[in-house]
Parts: sequence; C-alpha cells; structure tokens
Amino acid sequence: MPEQKQPCSYHVEREDSERNLVVNCLGCWFYPSIEENEVCMERIINYLVESGHMNSIVLSSERNYVYPDEQAKLLNEIADVYVYLLKERNILSYKRLVVDKYSMKYVPIWLGTLRRILMELLRRDPIGAYVETLRVIRIQKINLDKERAEVKPSLENYIHILEEILTALEKTSLIQQVKPYLPGYKVGSREIYRRIFEPMIRPNFMYTRLMAEPPLKGEEVESYEIGEKDRSQVTIYKLPDRASLLYHIIPPEFQLNEEEYVLLDEAREVLVKYKPQEKEFVDPQRMREVFFNISRDLIEEIANTKRVKLTYNQIEQLARILVRLTVGFGLTEVLLQDPYLEDIYINAPIGRIPIFVKHSKYGECYTNIIPNIKEAEAWVSRFRMISGRPLDEANPVLDTELITPEARARAGIIQPPLSPKGYSFAFRKHREKPWTLPLFIKHRALTPLCAGLLWFCVDGARTILVGGTRGSGKTSLLASLIAEMMRRYRILTVEDTLELPVDYFRDLGYNIVSMKVRSAIVGEKSEMSAEEGIRTSLRLGDSCLVIGEVRSRESVALYEAMRIGALANVVMGTIHGESPYGIFDRVVNDLGVPRTSFKATDLVILCNKIRTPDQIFDVRRVVQVTEVRKHWMEDPMKEKGFINLMEYDVRDDEIKPTKDLIEGESEVIKAIAARVRHWAGNWDAVWENIVLRAKIKEMLVEYAKKTNNDALLEADFVVDANDQFHKIFERLSEKTGYPESKDVLYEFENWLKLRIKGKEIERGSS
Repeated sequence: MPEQKQPCSYHVEREDSERNLVVNCLGCWFYPSIEENEVCMERIINYLVESGHMNSIVLSSERNYVYPDEQAKLLNEIADVYVYLLKERNILSYKRLVVDKYSMKYVPIWLGTLRRILMELLRRDPIGAYVETLRVIRIQKINLDKERAEVKPSLENYIHILEEILTALEKTSLIQQVKPYLPGYKVGSREIYRRIFEPMIRPNFMYTRLMAEPPLKGEEVESYEIGEKDRSQVTIYKLPDRASLLYHIIPPEFQLNEEEYVLLDEAREVLVKYKPQEKEFVDPQRMREVFFNISRDLIEEIANTKRVKLTYNQIEQLARILVRLTVGFGLTEVLLQDPYLEDIYINAPIGRIPIFVKHSKYGECYTNIIPNIKEAEAWVSRFRMISGRPLDEANPVLDTELITPEARARAGIIQPPLSPKGYSFAFRKHREKPWTLPLFIKHRALTPLCAGLLWFCVDGARTILVGGTRGSGKTSLLASLIAEMMRRYRILTVEDTLELPVDYFRDLGYNIVSMKVRSAIVGEKSEMSAEEGIRTSLRLGDSCLVIGEVRSRESVALYEAMRIGALANVVMGTIHGESPYGIFDRVVNDLGVPRTSFKATDLVILCNKIRTPDQIFDVRRVVQVTEVRKHWMEDPMKEKGFINLMEYDVRDDEIKPTKDLIEGESEVIKAIAARVRHWAGNWDAVWENIVLRAKIKEMLVEYAKKTNNDALLEADFVVDANDQFHKIFERLSEKTGYPESKDVLYEFENWLKLRIKGKEIERGSS
C-alpha cells in the first residue's frame, strides 16, 4: 500500500496467530529507537492504541530493529493504561475535578498537571509519568494539612484521581521492573529505558533476529572467532540471573556497512523470485556453486549501477551470505562453523524463543539469535527435496543430513501433530575431520593403553559394538576405529542417515563404499531397508562392515552373517545402551536376535557422559571395554559371559585395565593371537604388542603437544602413522625374525621426527 512507504507509517504483519507492528522509519528525522527516542516511543504507543496488542514491534530502516514479545508486552500495557484512564475513567473530565465552589479556583491548575502527566508524559516517558504522579501526590498530601477545612474535600478528590493514575501504572510490568532504579530518577532521562528495551537487529534482507548488543550485566567468560573465509565473533557470557550461559555471536551478516546492506537487499529481492526445482536439490553442492556464481555477478552488476566500489573479497563475501539466505540454511550454517558446538536446537514455537546450543566447554547455552517461521518453512522444503523423504502430518519426523561447504551435521525435524506448536529442529554437528584415538587421548576420553587395545582388536578382525547414551560419542569413536583399519581392506558402511565421514576416508585412499538405507524411524518406501542393505552388502564381496547404528530388524541379518562366518573381517556398529547386559537385552528382546547369536559379538565398548562436580558440564569418556564369552547358554550375566577388560576409575578420571586383561584371561585376545605364529600361546608377546601400540599413540600425542601441532592427531596423519608402524614392523621382522618393541618404537620415533621436519624416510632405510 502506498501510504505504508511514507516515513513513520505502519502496517500489521501476520504470522500464523501472531501480529507484528512494522513501522517504516526510512526518511524519518528521528533515530529508530524506542529506548533512545521519546517521539518514537509515543508514536508506537499511539499505533498500539489504534491497532491493539502486538507480538513484536519492528522499526524498519536500513536495518530492522525488532522488539520481541516480552518487550512489546510492556508497551501494550502502557497503551492499555492510556485507554483505560482517558476513555474508561475519563480522568481529564472537568466534572471529575469539580466538587464544590471552593475547587473552582484550583481546577485549571490541577487539570494542567493531569494533562501533562497523561497527554505529554504517559506515552513519551511512562516511567516519568509514574514518578511525576508520585511526587505530585506527595506534595499535595503536605498541602492537605495546611489547607482550610472547606478546601480539603476538593483536594482529597484531586489526590484520589492522582492515586488512580498511580495504581494503574504500578500494575504494569514496566513500572514493576524499574522500581529498583527509581531513586534519584530524573524525569526525561532515557538511561533507564536502555536497561529494559534492547532491540534485536535484523538486516532488511534477513528474517532472523539477533540481539547485537552484549548484555549489560554479563560477565565475559571467553571470546573467540570462528569461520575461515568470513569471520564471526563469539563471546560467552555469564549472567547473574541464569544458570546457563549466553552464547553471543556477531555473524558476518551483521558486520556490513550500509552500502553493502542495500546491495544485499536488492540482490535478494531478485534471487527470491527464482524458485529452484526439486531436481536441482539432488546435488546441493552443485546448486550452491551455481547460485554463488549468479550472486557474485548480480552483486557486482548492482554495485556498478549504484556506483558503489567493492573489492573482490567484498563481492565474494556478499555472494556467500546471499547463498546462505536463499538456498542455504541461514545463520545455522554460521553456528555450524564453530568447532566447539556439538548440537544446535531450534524449538517450537519458532520466532518466540532463541536458538539453543550445546557447547563442548560450557554445556547448554542459549543464544542471541531468534529464527523466523518463514525461514523455518523454507528450510523444511529444502530438507524434503535434498533427502527425498516425506515430512507431513502422516510422516511428522524427518531424519536426514545437512552438508555445507564448512560443516556436516545430522538433522532431525519434527512437525505437527508430533510437535503441536510447529516445526522443531535438532542438528548434531559432526567434526569436519574424523575423530582419532590420539585425539581422544588428548581429550582424556580414553588412555593410550585403551587405544592400543582397540587398535589391536580392529587389526584382529573382531566384531565390536560401541554402546552408550545419546551424545556420548559413539559415532565419533566408531569413526576413529575406521581410521585404525589398514587401507588394504575394503570397507562397506550401512547408515540410514549419513554421519560417518566416508568421503574423507575415501580421499585418504580407503576403498570404502557407503550404503544409505531406509530410516528406522520414518522411512521412505522407495529406499531399501537396513536389513536388505546388510544382506546386499554380503553379496558385494569380502569386506569390513560398519553399521552406523544397530536399532531395528537389520540386526537379525547382521548376526546371521556373523554366525555363519560370512564376514571374515572386522564388523563394527553403534547401539544405544548403558551396560553390556542392557545392550544384550535390547539386541535379544527388542530387536529379535536369537539369544545365542549374541555370542557373535566379541567386544562391547561403552561410552558415557561424566558430569563435573558442579553438575553443569559433562565430559565424554570411554568407561568400559567388555569381552563377550562364548560358553554361556541363557543369561550372560548369570553365567559370567561378560568379562571386563578395562573399567573407568572415577577418582582418577581414566579407564584402567582389569586383572583379567593384565593376566591374560581374555579369550578374544587369545583368539586373535592364535592366528599369529609368534603370538600363539605366548601371552607376554601379545601384551607387549598391545603396550607397543599404546606407546605409538602416546608418542603422537606427546609430539603434538611438544611441537604445538595438533595436525599430528588428525586422521590423515594418524592413518599414515599406522601404515608406517606396520611397514616398520614388517621390515624389522624380515631382518630379525620378530622385532623388539624398543626397536620398533625407535624406528617409529625417527620417522615421526623426520615427518615433522617435512622429510620422508627413504624406503628400506633402517
């Protein structure tokens, strides 16, 4: 509507049941700020009087200043008080002030005071109106004692009217909030409003709101930058009135100058008219590249038209932002760039509450970001097209993956009727590079000896289940065990949601094939079931098998294959469970695997979260490595079918070997040793090899710390180090028959030192 384009005009936007007041501040003489500008506050209250209650107030200028629900409520109440006092109570009526002939002398003065409070102060400075009323009452009560008896009834009536105003204001949330700050308050001061009103800033080209200013009472805990190409500033704040911390981020979108904002706004208006077809989302990476090139050319063209000079880097940055806002996932992508974030939660009702995150150092935090329902609906459409899976009332759950140029994450979306208030999102972030055993050692999730034992069992082609609660690190540990496999073996992965870093391992030279199967929660019928996927994998040749998560009927096919020896190589997977017996109970009773078939499991590795003493944060630990014996018939617990090889010591905060492991009572390790000539019947040699592997892993961690080079702990280097270990062992075996551990360690350390210096060991050198 044309009138909406006039300065200070307004319109009401509707989002479902919400009503938002949008005021056009472009061209206005005054700065768009309720807290700073009394004229702006007066106009907003006038609009609320005209249009009724609003869920949010948006002052639209070069940027949008959004006052969310809890702040809009304060102004809604003031508008109600204004209407109540003037229309319902008729406070300014001449008749209400006239009691008798003696009051006629004072009525013009009293009426002037009331007009100042109600017509001048109440809408511009409601706190000032309250303080002014309080002071006038105090003065009039003093005058009451001095006045003649015939005047007192009129004065008492006047005081009663003032008290009526005071009572109405005292009931508002605004006055209740500011009472502690009123002593010494000067009518007209705007400082007190800055404590109450803090708009969330949103550029015109965005829907998401962001509280840009840091909290007034916040204590800075830590500050750091994220993002390789476009830097974002992250600050963690501790607030006195909240147990959880504030994750405060200033993304690149909010660091632009005014010219760049205008360019992005115009470019977005052009791009949003193009609706990508479903087939274009089949390859999201390719689609992003196409949109990036279009965005870059479009921004450059608009800049030239407006005679705005931009550098090459500025154009590239604006194009990346535009891609995020049009075919991407907005500020969610920026959050995923933070290496410390593990989970991102966007809860219903979207638009009323901030995004929550799980920080690896500071636990659950709330953010300064409030998403918008329009963005959420666009994301849902993209997830449907990218995954090829439904999300509707009949299928209210979508489990898929989000892959951006900077990060990977598992995405879970729910909608009504499962989520009555609307869409909710949960993103489980995956590390850009796979976790490794040396990285787990560095973070104290396990010990070098535990790492050496797991490496030994992977090389020994055992069947391993990694168990634990949600978020305990099961998938991360599973990925680290893939890095311990030698690259000469073929690996098949079976997942319903692609979480394992298959592409990364493929780039490292692994012969790895990924199979995506139907979701166990809500599956698309066109996809192959997990059970069929496993049976198919058995026909694809001799391979190691990695199951993303064992959670449905596919476990029957898996255990059938393991029992008949169809899988001669290592078999690994994750499963939910807090104890070996809990996992046994789930596999047998919930998933329908025959009781004795569970014996095909060799090891159960348990991960768990350990709470810090303050109960606020938690750390991830490998808490148990358990061997599954083969002699039991009915109940492995009663018949001693579970033997712990390593157990977590809570006092020392580390996992330690048990007596059974140290004394060689492990049947699984003996079975591995039985296939190696020098190890068969020689427990000392087997144990020495496990300890040697532990020392290799520990050496990587020590050198990474010594050289301040964590690249030594990443998968690409760890895989090379594992290969070198096997080569050194083989080379020394050819010379001496069976090498001494100290000789292997010496050779490996020499190789490590040369690699750190950037040199390669010559083939065949000793």
